[in-house]
Amino acid sequence: MRLLIWFALVELIRHDLFLRRHDFSALHAKVHLLPVSTRPPQPGDVERICQAVAYACIWYLKPVLCLQRSAVAVTLLRLYGIPAEMVIGAQRLPLKAHAWVEVDGRVVNDKPEVQSDYLVMERC
Repeated sequence: MRLLIWFALVELIRHDLFLRRHDFSALHAKVHLLPVSTRPPQPGDVERICQAVAYACIWYLKPVLCLQRSAVAVTLLRLYGIPAEMVIGAQRLPLKAHAWVEVDGRVVNDKPEVQSDYLVMERC
């Protein structure tokens, strides 16, 4: 688990560089084009990876935005052979946007209510 947390921290730094340059298109393209590994996933991988990302966010030196957290989770999940999707949604009033991760239509790194609270704008 420690190695997975360290890997999540490294990915947080990498994804932070995309966001620091305000280069949303590069982050979107990276996540969208990232293939799913042929490695067969193990039982509990989804929960273990999401937990590692959550721990890495706690230890990260600055607050982690939902977009960054979700991009890192998708990267790790796909690396472990899990076909994850980053979902970006918006809410009308009050106007706000949010990102989360789904695996087989199930929210894995957030509350399940996000699917009904936000209108899906993009899946990648």
